Amino acid sequence: MKAKAPPASVDAYIREFPEETRRILQRIRKTIRAAAPKATEAIKYGIPAYVLGGNLVYFAGYKNHVAIYPAPRGAPGFIKELAQYKGGKGTVQFPLDQPIPFDLIRRIVNFRIHTSR
Repeated sequence: MKAKAPPASVDAYIREFPEETRRILQRIRKTIRAAAPKATEAIKYGIPAYVLGGNLVYFAGYKNHVAIYPAPRGAPGFIKELAQYKGGKGTVQFPLDQPIPFDLIRRIVNFRIHTSR
């Protein structure tokens, strides 16, 4: 079986999802772009990525959740808030059946801008 080619663009990536998930992914994209307007948009590891002097943040869609990478799970100001969400050491998963915390996503991007340089 031939491996699926990565999407050619963030628009192509988002188009692969059902309508409701597309709306959420578009809003995540808009949130990231507003928080990091100088970041370059790309596809890396098959998912949307934002680069600003290095890899800044990624997002991805799944059947039951959307995810942000990397997530500052151990950073003061995020520990308690991110504890309510599943994910690994550097990821956070937001269930699609719950409101997506776009302000939290914005704060994660701002944190990454100020700590990844």
